[in-house]
Amino acid sequence: MQIHRLFTVRLPNLSLSTTLIFLSSVYLLSSPSVAQTTSGEISLADLQKMPNLTRAQAEIKALLDHTDDLNRGRSSHSEITLKVHNPRYQRALKMKVWTKGTTHSLIRITSPKREAGMATLKVNDEAWNYMPNLDRTLKISTSAMGGSWMGSHFTNDDLVRGVRLSEAYTWELKAQPDMKTSPEARGHYIIYLEAKPNAPVVWGSLILEINAQKVPLRMRYFNERGRLVRTLSFHDIREVSGELIPFKIRIEPKSKRGKVAQEWTELTYDSLVFNVDLSRSLFSMRALKQ
Repeated sequence: MQIHRLFTVRLPNLSLSTTLIFLSSVYLLSSPSVAQTTSGEISLADLQKMPNLTRAQAEIKALLDHTDDLNRGRSSHSEITLKVHNPRYQRALKMKVWTKGTTHSLIRITSPKREAGMATLKVNDEAWNYMPNLDRTLKISTSAMGGSWMGSHFTNDDLVRGVRLSEAYTWELKAQPDMKTSPEARGHYIIYLEAKPNAPVVWGSLILEINAQKVPLRMRYFNERGRLVRTLSFHDIREVSGELIPFKIRIEPKSKRGKVAQEWTELTYDSLVFNVDLSRSLFSMRALKQ
């Protein structure tokens, strides 16, 4: 695996972002002040009843921005393996990804042969898919942003999103680490986020867990009715240039019947370069077809 750093990203800064986003295991909530379900996960109803903790808004915004930017930096080039598993089939895709801030991204599949050449381009608020077998470019409509990307559990919005958590959601701090205790007992930051009216997002609310080292652990996504739809977790944390970077992201959907779905999608960074010099011409319709 190749890991390069051309510029040190300052903390605080999940791509996610687009997706994009991100831990060696999924941690359960450990703060004794937090109500939990029998599964170890706090319920949305209980979380909403909890009082807000006093904390500087700038500090919470920094945590959210850090989650957005962690695997992206100001620009990035990466090679990624995407594995999809469900009871009906399994598949693996290799792809190359270029990003420039939150406004530009290009994803090109390199294998398997059947999908090689397929690409997704995002520029500002617009996105397109290129299908080489048909030599057709299809614009992704706003209504399709919540749809599956290449049959995975990532959505089009995950892969090309440019909306920042701190801008699209209101937030409330519900728990925070106790830095006076041992590292194992400190607990986590727990932030409840609710979509702002008319925000261009597909989720009603989120619960974000971040550890005391400011590394995101897990993000849980709820629809507008408050039903848990999926969980995004961050794994395989590695120290790079003094920073902790997740090299594996896993999405597990919630079964509509309330049971654990026997399916998941896993994204693994095979190589990752931050803050590279990328030309704007890379994010063009011409480059999409190359």
